[in-house]
Amino acid sequence: MHTVRIIVTLLICVATTSSITAQYTETINSNRPGESQGAFSVGTRVLQVETGFDIGNDTHSLLQTDTDILGYNLNLRYGLFFEKLELNGFMRYQRNEVSFISGSATPDVIAGLETVQIGAKYLIYDPYKYASDEVNLYSYHANRRFKWKSLIPAVTVYAGGVFDFENSQFNSIREDGISPNLALILQHNWGRWVWVNNIIVDRAGTTYPTNSWITTLTHSFNSKFAGFAEYQLIDGDLYADYLVRAGAAYLITKNLQVDLSGLANFKDTPTRWNVSAGVSYRLDLHEKDEIIKDRDADGDKKSSSKRQAERINKNKKRKDAVDPDGDGIK
Repeated sequence: MHTVRIIVTLLICVATTSSITAQYTETINSNRPGESQGAFSVGTRVLQVETGFDIGNDTHSLLQTDTDILGYNLNLRYGLFFEKLELNGFMRYQRNEVSFISGSATPDVIAGLETVQIGAKYLIYDPYKYASDEVNLYSYHANRRFKWKSLIPAVTVYAGGVFDFENSQFNSIREDGISPNLALILQHNWGRWVWVNNIIVDRAGTTYPTNSWITTLTHSFNSKFAGFAEYQLIDGDLYADYLVRAGAAYLITKNLQVDLSGLANFKDTPTRWNVSAGVSYRLDLHEKDEIIKDRDADGDKKSSSKRQAERINKNKKRKDAVDPDGDGIK
């Protein structure tokens, strides 16, 4: 636990020394399906709703219980002040019907708010903002070769508060009140592929903190349809597990997306499965993108592709003494 905290702290300190930029997308940027958060915000004056229902089952071999689960998730996201900042709130309502595998006891029903969380995330480094790959007019292989800078991710930090209610049926052990949830978010964009990693410390500083790592790989098959695969490692005194998720999302309009996904795990305390369907919608009042100039960049400097084109034109002039623009003899 202490090791994870140290790693997160060091990565945050290193990342904060980098330049600050942001990104707004023309189509909806949803965290559904899956559990990881992307590095980029929804954009200023954009209100986004991500919601879904799920059904599942937990069967615990030691407790000899079989639990049918019905859940509802609601995630509200809003871009405030500037592109890099996003406020968000998450709520989950859950109904558990617990039956004992042996015996004929009446199933026990537990229902209520399972999770309430409010927080904000801030983009502190965006390597894609000014990473315009120049075309090499002389070498096909130079344009096709692997670029090491593509390994540099976008970096975002998240901080939120988790509400544990005294009268909640899902909170029998944890302390009542508000506890911190901290996360480091890393995102790589490789054309049609997007790779996101979340390093999370949930309820940090309490008696029962939980550390989690979520890695998500998404592939866009076309402009409408995308699939994803996800792995989550959970380490805590109250609950530890290895979870896998997979699913797909379909873009109906640029502001409306539907999704379907499933979950399974690798142990029997409990054995878990879950199927989820959801929808994401955004109210887009975004006016213009924020552009933060690079202090080291000179806007009047010509790109390398322009310089290459000028060299080619000069060579043409020397050979035939004709202006390539067609203005006659020079």
